[in-house]
Amino acid sequence: MKKFIPVILILIALFITVYLVYKTQTKITNYPSSGTDIIAFGDSLVLGVGSTRGGGFVKMLSEDLNIPIINLGISGDTTQKALDRIWQISKYKPKVVILLLGGNDFLQRLSKRETFNNLNKIIETIQKAGSMVLLVGIEGHIIGNEDREFFDYLAEKQGTAYVPDILAGIFGRPELMFDTLHPNDKGYRIVADRIKPVLKKLLN
Repeated sequence: MKKFIPVILILIALFITVYLVYKTQTKITNYPSSGTDIIAFGDSLVLGVGSTRGGGFVKMLSEDLNIPIINLGISGDTTQKALDRIWQISKYKPKVVILLLGGNDFLQRLSKRETFNNLNKIIETIQKAGSMVLLVGIEGHIIGNEDREFFDYLAEKQGTAYVPDILAGIFGRPELMFDTLHPNDKGYRIVADRIKPVLKKLLN
């Protein structure tokens, strides 16, 4: 039996390698997109509440990449409210939509099933318009939820670009937070730096 152990280990390593390659090469729906507009769609984190100049990470990304980004963030938006106003995106010709929602659903203890059903509908609507989606995950740190697996599933199922758990290492650190919910400029800088390399790949 011992002589088979190296073979088994090699097979396991090969399986893991193939799996990781597959995961990193998941096809992005609508890539490359023929759209022209970069849009950020979501709640107060997209709006940039807590940043001194307003715009938060969206403004920082726009300046870093020297591209205009349309900010459609609304403070207090749940996934249902965002779904109700998804038509706002149709006024543009979206190439990439940065999607960040779910925090207010977690705060209001809304149904996880409803939250992720709404997110799924929002992603499908955006993709039907020919746009790529850059999904930004947010876990329910505020009430102790661990929701990464739901975002992981959505990203893989719908073929979105993906940045998981965007507030990891930021939430709860006073030096990076404006208040108990929103980052300050330093926190938003970290958020922008996490999203930037993923967004750049979609623009190439």
